[in-house]
Amino acid sequence: MEKLVEVKNLKKWFLIGKSPLGKKEAIRAVDDVSFYIKKKEVLGLVGESGCGKTTCGKVILRILEPTDGSIFFDGQEISHISRKEMLKFRKRMMIIYQDPFGSLDPRMTIGATIAEPMEVHKIGSKKEQEKRVIEIMEKVGLFPDQINRYPHEFSGGQRQRIGIARALATNPEFIVADECVSALDVSIQAQIINLLQDLQKEFGLTLLFVAHDLSVIKHICDRVAVMYLGKIVETAPKKELFNNPKHPYTQALLSAIPIPDPKLRKRGEILMGDVPSPINPPSGCRFHTRCPYVKAICKEEEPKLETSENTHRVACHLFV
Repeated sequence: MEKLVEVKNLKKWFLIGKSPLGKKEAIRAVDDVSFYIKKKEVLGLVGESGCGKTTCGKVILRILEPTDGSIFFDGQEISHISRKEMLKFRKRMMIIYQDPFGSLDPRMTIGATIAEPMEVHKIGSKKEQEKRVIEIMEKVGLFPDQINRYPHEFSGGQRQRIGIARALATNPEFIVADECVSALDVSIQAQIINLLQDLQKEFGLTLLFVAHDLSVIKHICDRVAVMYLGKIVETAPKKELFNNPKHPYTQALLSAIPIPDPKLRKRGEILMGDVPSPINPPSGCRFHTRCPYVKAICKEEEPKLETSENTHRVACHLFV
């Protein structure tokens, strides 16, 4: 299947000043990351808070500018094109934000919020835009008579439905769903996940689904990429990753998923130590400071993301 999105050696560093010795310091949020997303595929990007998942998604959309590397959308490189040239791609790639309230303008009605992307990209007349807004509202489970209400009049789950409707307004091909259920109650999370699944199938959407909850990833994604401290450490089809995790970090994440039956409780891999600083990451493998299987080579040489079995790729010296 054809690739819609591909990133190669993508970097996003945030300069934060100079060290006491005068050396420039930067937060290496995304550091030499490469992956692809096929058309109509849902790729899950998972990892602990602060690993660079959200930054990666925003850099792909050029909400944040890349420090280095290449971004390809539908075969065209977009990493260094001008803002004017980028406009023709923007309506094809949208984002659903994590905060269902903070991402909405409290002074705008939800009708105006959903219509705003169409106005920016000059899609249709006012009447056509209003018709489209009502259609999308019904698709996401909102009622047409709510069109003139304001965000504070809605619950968290309803606000996230508004965010989804806004992302669909321009009929995009690619959507970054940035932790879009993490702020919601568990029962509402299930509703939003099911809604996204239905919309993805109906409109043939390609999704980058950013999350830290592997149980959510398991429900919606086709493939999974695991991120640690700015690096991709493992990628695999969902079933393969959950049944046969290779990287010790992936194994630890999976063992942390709660099991509802107390009789089936398992003893998982408990990660020791804190996440290292992205300003001064460890040499060699970035996970070696917390890895139970660390070897001498892990501290000296950075492992490459190599194919382990067919489409399963892992960056770990245990599998070289």
